Order: sequence, then C-alpha cells, then structure tokens
Amino acid sequence: MDTTSYLLKTSFPLLWLLIAVIGAWIRTRHSPSRQAALETWQRWWAVSVVGCGSLWLVISFLALPDMMAETIGFNRTPFEFEIAFANLALAIMGFRAVKATPRERITIGLAAGMFLWGAAIGHVYQWFANGDHAPGNTGGILIYDILMPAVMIILARRAQQLSTTTQPTTPTRFQVDARPAGNAN
Repeated sequence: MDTTSYLLKTSFPLLWLLIAVIGAWIRTRHSPSRQAALETWQRWWAVSVVGCGSLWLVISFLALPDMMAETIGFNRTPFEFEIAFANLALAIMGFRAVKATPRERITIGLAAGMFLWGAAIGHVYQWFANGDHAPGNTGGILIYDILMPAVMIILARRAQQLSTTTQPTTPTRFQVDARPAGNAN
C-alpha cells in the first residue's frame, strides 16, 4: 500500500470530527450566549461524530466486510457483524443525543466510551504486540475511538456546569411562598 492510500484510509474516520468542528464553528460564530454555543457544539458532535461516524461503520462492516477486515489488519470473521451492530447502537444514541439533556449526553458518552475505549486498548495492543499498523488499527480510528466519547462527556459536563451557574432568580411555580400567612405585602 502506498503512502497516499495509507494516509487516506487511516485519516477517513477523522472526517466526522472535522465536519463537527467546522459545522459547529460556523454556526456559533455569532451565537447569542455561551450556553447556546455549547448546545450547538453538542448537537454537531452528536450528529456528525457519534451518529454519522458510527452509522458509516455499520454500513462499512455490513456492506464491505472484506475491505474492513483488510483495513483493520485481520482476516474476515463473524466479529465484524457484531462490531456493525455495536456501532448501530452508538449511532442511535448519537442521534438521540441531539435532543437530550446534559445528563443523558454524559450517559451516552460513557456508554460509547466503554465500547470505544476498550476498542482503543485493543488497537494499541495489536499495534505493539503484533505489529499491526493497518490503517484501520492505528492512526485516525485510534484518535476517533478516544476522542468521540471524551468530547461528548466534556461538552455535556460543561453544559451542566453552565446551567447551574445561570439558574433563574425568579421563583418558579414549585417554590413555596416564604411570606407568613395573612401578610399581603
């Protein structure tokens, strides 16, 4: 495999991160508040990286299993079918995260992290133990596996922090009136 082909194959997963960053950056240049900008970043990350990036892997593993096996540096196995459906779960969670609360987004990020950080450990192990430098084992996919859930969690955690520092000061209908009974003032 020539250097250009290798770089294209190993860098392709980073396309989803690039789309999210460029899209969110363009949409938030004139954002009215930090909270609005953060919400936009979370939505772009959820749709592009978690949703579309994972859906791309589903399609690739189901439609092109021989190519994906070669890209990873393994022989074709039923394991690829399992990876496709694990990524389908991530895609569904990513699309769900668009309208989720920060707490739900943290949970989605943690769930994605359990799968992808485990995969990243597997990639590094194969890299060092077996010399697997295939484009789908090192490079872009390794960065994707680490950053996808980490950024999701960080953005959601920041949204939680911002929402607690900007609580409304007017009473809500659930707050009890602290005035003594009979005092109209």
